[in-house]
Amino acid sequence: MQTIILVAGGIFWILTYIFIISKGYKDKTYGMPVFALCANISWEFIFSFVLPHSPPQLYINYLWFGLDVVIVFQFFKYHTKEFPNVQSLKLYAVFIVALASAFSIILNGGIALGDIDGVYAAFCQNLLMSVLFILMFFKRKKVLRGQSIFIAVFKMLGTALTSIHFYLFEPVSQSSIVLPVLFISIFTFDLLYTLLILNQYKKNHKSLFVT
Repeated sequence: MQTIILVAGGIFWILTYIFIISKGYKDKTYGMPVFALCANISWEFIFSFVLPHSPPQLYINYLWFGLDVVIVFQFFKYHTKEFPNVQSLKLYAVFIVALASAFSIILNGGIALGDIDGVYAAFCQNLLMSVLFILMFFKRKKVLRGQSIFIAVFKMLGTALTSIHFYLFEPVSQSSIVLPVLFISIFTFDLLYTLLILNQYKKNHKSLFVT
């Protein structure tokens, strides 16, 4: 059961990435907030190649990393649509600094705090991502550019299942107050984001099955 829940959570996240990429190409934009993307791909690189997890999580990390590389490509390809008044060179500089900062914080912070599996980093950045998705929704003026109900639901389910896995089966969660708070906070923001997307579908008289 432990492995099933963990793998199911990973699969939902893989589906999230696939729909982000698909919607990004369809709308000619990128579908993950930039700072969340920097944190995400840093975590995946570290725990795939620097401090690799054990299988099956390692194989899931590989897939996540590969899919995030595509989303990074979409950012560089389509960023001018979201930031028409900002020079590309400045955006590239911000991205590189954010990526280097995220990588350093996750790697060195994890080692310093004894979190060599990146558990706290994973859920902290997941909370950051959940908040940033909501901000992106409003920044894009409620136009579902690069966003869909599938992205919202699969992200919520993927993180919820991973949270359940850690709460039930990992000692670090059972001896921590911080992690359960993170689990609840992430789910709350994910649910809010899903409801915002769902409401926008209704306002647009759009079928839920249209990506």
